[in-house]
Amino acid sequence: MSDTNAGGGRLTDRRRGALVGLAVGDALGAAVEFRRPGTFPPVVGYRDGGLHDLNAGEWTDDTSMALALADSLARAGWNLDDQADRYLKWLRTGAYSVNGRCFDVGVATNDALGRFEVGRDARASGDPSESASGNGSIMRLAPVAIRHVGLFPDRVEELARLGAESSLVTHASPHCLSACRYLTIVLAALMRGGDRAEVLARDWEPLRRIDEVEPFHPLIWDVASGSYRRKAPPAIRGSGWVVESLEAALWAFHDAPTFEEAVLRAVNLGEDADTIGAVCGQLAGAYWGESQIPPPLRQGLARLDMIEAALDGLLAPPHAS
Repeated sequence: MSDTNAGGGRLTDRRRGALVGLAVGDALGAAVEFRRPGTFPPVVGYRDGGLHDLNAGEWTDDTSMALALADSLARAGWNLDDQADRYLKWLRTGAYSVNGRCFDVGVATNDALGRFEVGRDARASGDPSESASGNGSIMRLAPVAIRHVGLFPDRVEELARLGAESSLVTHASPHCLSACRYLTIVLAALMRGGDRAEVLARDWEPLRRIDEVEPFHPLIWDVASGSYRRKAPPAIRGSGWVVESLEAALWAFHDAPTFEEAVLRAVNLGEDADTIGAVCGQLAGAYWGESQIPPPLRQGLARLDMIEAALDGLLAPPHAS
């Protein structure tokens, strides 16, 4: 699929949509993070409060880390140590945060960045054990696909490799690496105007190519093969486990008629609602584009200037990096 097929303007709209969608889903879910489904009034728009007592439209670590990753890609090219440095700056100083402080960080991310701070080797900082298979690397992933969408479809293997490498910094388990490989190529395909049913199909040709290079973890392969189509809540869960998080986001997205309905389905699962919303928002934004995100959701986001600055860097020609 070429840029011509996707349409230059539509390609830009979808690239922007993936990052804006991430932030929208994050901000929608922030107020009900760690709440059990059914214990809160359904989310229909931004609301204040929640675990971190945020204002309506404010976002959490998902977006902060995505902005740090975007800044690294724009300024340093592909450099895992630089990515880790910017995450560490967020953790220690509140850079990239909506309110100037780091108020929300996952255990695996915190531990990994602590190891990087000592050892200065981002490729070795993430925990490779299966017990450390949280969703902290898929939640921030969109900038990789946005920046490197040109690798799809001819160099899809390289694109998937970059997605996995971006995870190593904080999440190095086989589950997380496979999830990032899969989500990166799906996001790029959607940005290029791919048909949703085709891209999510079990027999999608790029999926087969990636699996032949390095087989997906069986649990991620099950999700990529459509496990979410056979389930409904409570079997679909918004948990922090990367397998269930990816499954929940795809469940919310795969047959939703609009961006808004997709992300609201996701965040109303509760539990790790901000991250399920952020992952679904990446998918929905990449598919429908920023132009199809309802104005109240886009305009109601806090610190839009930070998101715009990240997009400016990601969308600049590579030689300007």
